[in-house]
Amino acid sequence: MRNKIKTIAFDADDTLWVNETYFQEAERQFCALLSAYLPAEAAARELFHTEMKNLAIYGYGIKGVMLSMIETASRVTEGKASMQLINKTIELGHELLQRPVELLHGVAETLEQLQGNYRLVMATKGDLLDQERKIKQSGLQGFFHHIEIMSNKKVENYARLLKYLNCAPENFLMLGNSIKSDVLPVLELEAFAGHVPFTTTWLHEQHDAKPEHPNFIELASIADILQHLD
Repeated sequence: MRNKIKTIAFDADDTLWVNETYFQEAERQFCALLSAYLPAEAAARELFHTEMKNLAIYGYGIKGVMLSMIETASRVTEGKASMQLINKTIELGHELLQRPVELLHGVAETLEQLQGNYRLVMATKGDLLDQERKIKQSGLQGFFHHIEIMSNKKVENYARLLKYLNCAPENFLMLGNSIKSDVLPVLELEAFAGHVPFTTTWLHEQHDAKPEHPNFIELASIADILQHLD
């Protein structure tokens, strides 16, 4: 890999900065709002079911989650949810949209060492406006040759990105916290992929089995990639 990689792509949420931690806190608060109707665990299941049903309509991101929360509240309360409950749900979404960006340890230092030696790309998915906000607040945009906010992270999405970058798969490395979204589709293209685990993973992104592929690397932290590229 050392002599092949020319372009390194980074996932953003939970790879460069904290994200899922905030979503899970908002989910706990939402489930507490429904405590008169369902236990927290059951409410969380109902919300996840709604989110999965709506992914194809709303895509990824806070706004889709907020709409799914409102729909879940309506269903669980059989249409009797008070406006106060709905307003508190909307407030949860607004709070998420205003969360400050918290960079993960070692991110800026790693990007500084890689910049100039590799073409750096950010490849993330989520709500366009919210991702643009976080990118701007992160102060990291200057490190990247290209920033791609993707509607999804399937094989075809990565194939389009590689074509746009005019980059052969054997010269491309993707780093991210999700094996499902950041690793498996990239390996299917015979590019390189590194898994940088985060403390918590959204249920939809969880994938227990580690890939058995010669182009896969497991990292303890984002800074570990420097050892693989020396």
